[in-house]
Amino acid sequence: QVQFVESGGGLVQPGGSLRLSCEASGFGLDYYAIGWFRQAPGKEREGVSCISSKDGRADYADSVKGRFTISRDNVKNTMYLQMNSLKHEDTAVYYCAADQYGSSCLPSLFHDHWGQGIQVTVSS
Repeated sequence: QVQFVESGGGLVQPGGSLRLSCEASGFGLDYYAIGWFRQAPGKEREGVSCISSKDGRADYADSVKGRFTISRDNVKNTMYLQMNSLKHEDTAVYYCAADQYGSSCLPSLFHDHWGQGIQVTVSS
């Protein structure tokens, strides 16, 4: 059974940190492009960070560069998003995704697997 289960979200104060995890089962994450996306209320889903399946290069949205880090552990079949120096504007539902191609960090290019979404709220 294919599953893609997210964890690690929650409420954090501005300037704080969270680490999101997404554990895959039923498929090997190391063969996929992986990405984190988010959707804030009233806004479209956007790419936060992705790792290409072609060259392993990580891309980041300008709004999170220097604060967020994407990674994966192929042994644990899990991907992560380390989020530091969180801001109010990072508040959103965050989704993990994997795609065999995922040529760019756009939600429309990730088709194969999506997590259920997890809430991240940055508030004092």
